[in-house]
Amino acid sequence: MADTEVEDGADEAAAYGRPREGSVSSLDTTNVSGSESTTGSWSKSTNSSASSNRRGETPTVGEPTATESLQALQEENNKLNYPENLPLLLGEKIVESAHEVTYLCPFQGKVKGNLYVTNYKLFFQGTERHSKFVLDVPVGTIYRVEKVGGQTSRGENSYGLEVFCKDLRNLRFAHKQENHDRRQVYEKLQSYAFPLSHKLPFFAFEYKEYYPENGWSVYDPVVELKRMGLPTESWKISRINETYNFADTYPAIFAVPADATDELLKQVAEFRSRQRIPILSWLHPVSQASITRCSQPLVGMGSKRSKEDEKYLQYIMDANAESHKIVIMDARPSVNATANKARGGGYESEEVYTFAEVMFLDIHNIHVMRESLRKLKDICYHTVDDAHWLSNLESTHWLEHIKVVLAGAVRIAYIVDNQKTSVVVHCSDGWDRTSQLTALAMLMLDPYYRTVIGFEVLIEKEWISMGHKFAQRHGHGDKNHADAFRSPNFLQFIDCVWQITKQFPNAFEFNEHFLITILDHLYSCLFGTFLFNCERERVREQVKVKTVSLWSHINSNRDEFINPMFASYPHQHVIFPVASMRRIEFWAGYYLRWNPRTRPLEPIQQRQRELVQLKEYLEREVKELQKQIEARDFGIEPGSGSPPRVASPVNA
Repeated sequence: MADTEVEDGADEAAAYGRPREGSVSSLDTTNVSGSESTTGSWSKSTNSSASSNRRGETPTVGEPTATESLQALQEENNKLNYPENLPLLLGEKIVESAHEVTYLCPFQGKVKGNLYVTNYKLFFQGTERHSKFVLDVPVGTIYRVEKVGGQTSRGENSYGLEVFCKDLRNLRFAHKQENHDRRQVYEKLQSYAFPLSHKLPFFAFEYKEYYPENGWSVYDPVVELKRMGLPTESWKISRINETYNFADTYPAIFAVPADATDELLKQVAEFRSRQRIPILSWLHPVSQASITRCSQPLVGMGSKRSKEDEKYLQYIMDANAESHKIVIMDARPSVNATANKARGGGYESEEVYTFAEVMFLDIHNIHVMRESLRKLKDICYHTVDDAHWLSNLESTHWLEHIKVVLAGAVRIAYIVDNQKTSVVVHCSDGWDRTSQLTALAMLMLDPYYRTVIGFEVLIEKEWISMGHKFAQRHGHGDKNHADAFRSPNFLQFIDCVWQITKQFPNAFEFNEHFLITILDHLYSCLFGTFLFNCERERVREQVKVKTVSLWSHINSNRDEFINPMFASYPHQHVIFPVASMRRIEFWAGYYLRWNPRTRPLEPIQQRQRELVQLKEYLEREVKELQKQIEARDFGIEPGSGSPPRVASPVNA
């Protein structure tokens, strides 16, 4: 990875809110200068401003200006006396270092160099003939650190550390016993990789980057509901949960049937797990068929009923005049749903809900998915067994799970669009499999969600605000790597999105790099977007005030994430991907990206940027030609005011 230096004009650019090139904080999987992987072009002196400026706001009188804040942070970093080839973010500091360390690279062999631990990343720089080798890993991606060998260990490279990462990598470092630096590195990694376990803040609260786009303004629940046409005669916007006392894992604002009183909502909440009543996710603009989501009913072994819950679902059905029934999509296998009765849960009975049809989608629980990902990691990193690849992949059942999730979403989209029937979706608590299904179905039904901004809104709406437990499912800052509640539900969702983009390559405004960047920063804890488990916790921790949004970074560097093949006009309709094993592909661009033997020789992102530039140039040419045709048709000679023709920015 080429090191970035402070360029002339960096201070001036920061003062005017223009990020200097090279200060982008995305994770880049391009193989550079012989390194196994690089994680972005980090600036030793990136741009920043005061806390309010980081959110795209104007500082008030008395607050330090962007330039003053930048200078203060530069002076603080300069006191660290860190090596020139170690780029730091503003707010980042070195906490430990070790020299004469050997990285046991599974692809290039032994690499000798220096190891640095900061409050954000683990940084290894090769020395001697490996001087260009760089390993740059955010400590947030680490889920376990183990010591290898002891003081009595003999043999070359038998004493050191092994680091296990959530992005499928295992990193092995050998230390010299006489240097006595392994313990200090181990302790600092433990502290900063697992800040919650050591009463430290996430680095997102220390990060001081400034972006011209304010990502926290991307999603406004009222604006999104109004985009769908609310309020209507049948649906209203409710603020019953404004203080999060109604349902602590639900957002403050959501939509419910217009006839449902607050008293009825409270009675329905008593019959739904975690008080997660059916609320609106999406409304068909023509038929008014809806997608609503909730948690399982508390039926129990005694097959309890709730007249209020039945009445409430009747309101949802009545809101759609095109159909006289609703379909309840239970994401679980029927056996699991029945077993939940023993724990007080269960599912709706068609004998009780006479106007409903219940379907089970056979998506397995978080424990099955976690084990499937573990098996997938075993075959992907670091050795790929070509001779038995297909059988090994099949044994993980990963693609089968992807296919089942995608098939369930297709069924929901088909029922809503083709049968004009409203669908209620739930699993057990309604924050894992339910989010997968509703978000994917909405992606198929609504072309808005297939744009960059729309997809950000979709994640905010169906995952973040709806209480998917990001902190618990991914172990943010928690050293308990054996936690039984970790699960790759969001990774599966992004994998399913990638599957759809492969079948409809022109229907999405964003590219593969966009999806990978989201996954990388799901783990990095650089941004506040995926921190904590629900909206109530984020409000309590003032995430929108004290951290930067991932969407600030993406929307400020939009060109990196645009699909040059996107054609919006032909795809303003519903898309139905084929959810069949013969069409499901293995996402090598993500799962095998650390292996240099499986990477494309030409950087894909660079080629896509060139294609985007070429597309914009051709669109300008088309507009100019259209003006010339119109002028000719009206008998007007094109004057000198016509825009000049320019050369293509792409070298053919």
